Amino acid sequence: MSDAEKRLSDLGLALPEAAAPVANYVPYVTTGNLVFVSGQISLGPDGLVTGRLGESMNVEQGQAAARLCALNLMAQLKAALDGDLSRLVRVVKLGGFVCATPEFEAIPKVINGASDLMVEVFGDAGRHARSAVSCPALPLGAAVEIDGIFEIA
Repeated sequence: MSDAEKRLSDLGLALPEAAAPVANYVPYVTTGNLVFVSGQISLGPDGLVTGRLGESMNVEQGQAAARLCALNLMAQLKAALDGDLSRLVRVVKLGGFVCATPEFEAIPKVINGASDLMVEVFGDAGRHARSAVSCPALPLGAAVEIDGIFEIA
């Protein structure tokens, strides 16, 4: 068990199985010392978290959905690393997409749900650059989608 997985366990969390793509793309691409993970939606053990921030969801619900995205990103990363998360050098960048009403402006606070978890799990290596944008709809009605770039050894 890697240090990251121990931290997840200490938080009462476990990584899900890496999800299969739902369209014509691959879940991750490794090139050189970087892994690019395709957007992961807010899918958890109770199913897909759907909704629109500022309409049917509040910031805390959005943060929980973003946290699910982060767990799914980590699951894809683990698959890309043949099960060895200890090869992670750094979380380089996260790109966050939030299904929200035009008036909802707390997009960065929602994506903090994922950013905070990356730091909790990977420590300083989890600190990353980031973008956070809103959109009127996401695939399958997801509330949040996040992609990531990771440096590996």
